[in-house]
Amino acid sequence: MSKLLVLDVVGLTPRLLAHMPRLQALAKQGFQAELGTVLPAVTCSAQSTFLTGALPNEHGIVGNGWYFRELGEVFLWRQHNALVGGDKIWDDARRLKPDYTVANVCWWYAMGARVDWTITPRPIYRADGRKEPDCYTYPPSLHDELPPFPLFTYWGPGAGMPSSQWIADAARHMLKTKQPDLTLVYVPHLDYDLQRFGPSAPQASAAAAELDKVLTPLLDDAAARDTTVVVLSEYGITDVSRPVDVNRLLRTEGLLEVYTQDGMEYLDPWVSRAFAVADHQVAHVYVRDQADVAAVAKLCAALPGVDQVLEGPDKARYGLDHERAGDLVLVAEPDSWFTYYYWLDDARAPDFARVVEIHRKPGYDPAELFFDPANPAAAKRRAVTAVARKKLGLRYVMDVVGLDAGAKAVRGSHGRLPDDPDDGPVFLCSDPALGRKEIAATEVKALLLELTGLAS
Repeated sequence: MSKLLVLDVVGLTPRLLAHMPRLQALAKQGFQAELGTVLPAVTCSAQSTFLTGALPNEHGIVGNGWYFRELGEVFLWRQHNALVGGDKIWDDARRLKPDYTVANVCWWYAMGARVDWTITPRPIYRADGRKEPDCYTYPPSLHDELPPFPLFTYWGPGAGMPSSQWIADAARHMLKTKQPDLTLVYVPHLDYDLQRFGPSAPQASAAAAELDKVLTPLLDDAAARDTTVVVLSEYGITDVSRPVDVNRLLRTEGLLEVYTQDGMEYLDPWVSRAFAVADHQVAHVYVRDQADVAAVAKLCAALPGVDQVLEGPDKARYGLDHERAGDLVLVAEPDSWFTYYYWLDDARAPDFARVVEIHRKPGYDPAELFFDPANPAAAKRRAVTAVARKKLGLRYVMDVVGLDAGAKAVRGSHGRLPDDPDDGPVFLCSDPALGRKEIAATEVKALLLELTGLAS
């Protein structure tokens, strides 16, 4: 049986590999294949398909978040593994080898997963509202074997290499001290500058080259331990220039409702006839009354930046016919992406709109990667003040995120299926024995089991 290290390098594409000599060498040693992805091509959906071999209509992860109809709330970035239906790769492996061991280093839906070791970002939420960097580990004793997790370089305006370096170092620690049979590692670095500047910008190739150097010691450790290495990606990021405000359209048409507290407007999903949960280049539109679906579909189809409106059989064709999915699923045009914005006057925006707040916003917000482009110097001054208040133990608000100016600054996105394989996901493997030219996302689980030698 072969030990296996699986690196999920977010945003890695064949085009970016040209700037990553260490990963090129790994592919030359073994093989490189085009990797099909799922719709939506986003982290939670793709990872769940890799680990279960199923599409979203079976495992239920229709995006990075959705409208929980039974709760009447929109939630993104949940962490409990029980949300993912179907047998995971470790379930199948243990049927073949009951003592098979697995380490999960920052793949999503880590909490409660039936693996032997878990490491995942988990801030400390203080009673006074402060948020402090930390991580969750299982078993708990593993926590004290690791340095503090650099949370504020994992997402937000400060997102950068320190978080990926920490994750790579944690993976090296796991290989050395725990020696798992399967080690899953999520590496986020390419997500940052490719969304900020676009994959065609020089910052993208620089980020790829920098990441290649950071991954080299981990890859060398794996080679020294005779561990088979797989490097894969969930999606490729494409150049964009147009934010699409689908919720503002639904509001101006009288379909989306808000309620007001202290002058701030909040999405009211309980009474809205239609609203969208925006997730990069895909948006789930939830329609309260089936009689309105056709009219809402026609309205959305006419919105500039919308490429497809999926319903009924079209949703089923992409494996999105699941109760968690919207009644309609919108796919953006290649140069476009969907905002979650629903207010019509910035003065009425909720206070969480201007902070990094991935759990309260009813949709994904890449503007969180920037200090407000409308006035970045002022945003940075507010950040310095907030940090000073935090150090003094005072309450603070890190209100540094721009609204429309932030959205207009975004230059890279993902979610739709790739138009060019060179800009889509890729699969690399150090073992040439099972080489092939193309691999579907639903085939990844079975291929990984073959690489371990447990299945054939």
